[in-house]
Amino acid sequence: MTALPHSEQHRVIDLARRLCAELAEVADVPLWSMTAADAGDALVLLTRARSQLDGLLMRVLRHAESSRTGADVGATTTSWWAHETGTTRAEAHRTAHLAERMEHHVDVAEALATGTLRTDQARVVVDAIDDLPDDVDPSVRADATTFLLEKASEHDARALRVLGRRVLEVVDPETADAEEGRRLEAEEREAAATASFTMVDDGHGKAHGRFTIPTLHGEMLRTHLLALVPPPPAASETSAAGDDPGGAPRLRGLTRHRLGLAFMDYLETRPEASVPTAGGVPATVVVTMELETLTGGARAASLDTGPRISAGEARRLACRAGIIPIVLGGPSVVLDAGRKRRFHSQTQRIAMGIRDGGCTAAGCDAPPGLTQAHHDDTSWSQGGGTSVARGRLYCPRHHRLAHDAAYLRSVDAQGKVRFVRRT
Repeated sequence: MTALPHSEQHRVIDLARRLCAELAEVADVPLWSMTAADAGDALVLLTRARSQLDGLLMRVLRHAESSRTGADVGATTTSWWAHETGTTRAEAHRTAHLAERMEHHVDVAEALATGTLRTDQARVVVDAIDDLPDDVDPSVRADATTFLLEKASEHDARALRVLGRRVLEVVDPETADAEEGRRLEAEEREAAATASFTMVDDGHGKAHGRFTIPTLHGEMLRTHLLALVPPPPAASETSAAGDDPGGAPRLRGLTRHRLGLAFMDYLETRPEASVPTAGGVPATVVVTMELETLTGGARAASLDTGPRISAGEARRLACRAGIIPIVLGGPSVVLDAGRKRRFHSQTQRIAMGIRDGGCTAAGCDAPPGLTQAHHDDTSWSQGGGTSVARGRLYCPRHHRLAHDAAYLRSVDAQGKVRFVRRT
């Protein structure tokens, strides 16, 4: 494109050229003779000028879009601008989006043009006003804008964003109360609908997980854990174990590691009355060990859920509430309740879980906690007894099949039950 003579150029282009030239002239000017006061004045003025330039740039960008700058090379204006200036596409589109929104916030645009507002502050104000309820009165929007622009002279963008979230309370408290109620209800519904929990064992002695729960339940868990946080150690903890994500400073010695220890203690010491039931017994981890392990041996112990743990850990767990040790080779508990009890006892259910490992139907992998005890040989109603030897575990689905006369049962060589529909 052939440049026009300076006399025919638009004032904005002329200004831009002169700015580039004059800035180039002072780029290498020594600053040693500038006093502290002069340096302070320069910083303030340059920051204000940068805001003014941002405001002008966004106005020009909007005009360029309406003039379809870049269309001659098949590009959108924003993409063309990003390419020509080396601006990332993300930043270019972010600026273009703010420029478009500023057209609907004249007061904010004027404040930016005069240099009394920073660009990041302008973005915060626009966000806050646009986040107001759709049905709010226009006068309320105007009052909210005026309030935030006034506060911008006292607060940076981060603090201004906090004020922006509560601006409706300042300019229209009654509407703010109703809006907060609607917003909280919507957030709570969304949080409940998206609640999730995932956990996986890495095979090297650690379990990793992520969860998403409503704020209420998160605060409940936090409160419980804080009550169990062990006292801080005498020596300072290493940053690898203690720093918060993102490098946030510790709060009174509270670290991720100590919260992790509290979480472990929380799980190990839950009272039996508060433990949910599964399959008729409290959902409790069962540790199986040899008598030799309990008395000091080194052989590993097994959990009823599959993993194995060290002998030392097994002995420690045997002393904790909520952990049921099954000691093989030691004094046994009477497991045959005969005709005096219809339902299998908790002790019997645990023993059956250790023996069967879960549902005994062929091809079913339901763990013991998701099974029900079944009188295998003869049902209780037909005179059968209640014992470990004459019982087996089924998941609810296969337990229904076991009582369904339409199915025949057989036990294969591995001791698994196979169901076949009668013909």
